[in-house]
Amino acid sequence: METSLNEIDDMIVHEKMQAALEYQNEAWADGMADGIEPEIIADAAIAHAIRETIRNRGEQGAEALLESLRERMLAGEFSPTRTLQ
Repeated sequence: METSLNEIDDMIVHEKMQAALEYQNEAWADGMADGIEPEIIADAAIAHAIRETIRNRGEQGAEALLESLRERMLAGEFSPTRTLQ
């Protein structure tokens, strides 16, 4: 069976997301090991992400990202008790 270009693109995005999450987990662990509270690490990460999104996509792009994250949060996507089926 032939893999479509969209499927390949989706796989690449998924692999990049996994790599990015590994980098974030390492940075989080380093901050925690240095005694930085989780709330401070989270605030710094979110602020940096918003600044970079505004730089790359503008304020409307950042607003769209935040709305998407809000919807995903309310749907329970980020809940630590969420189970995937």
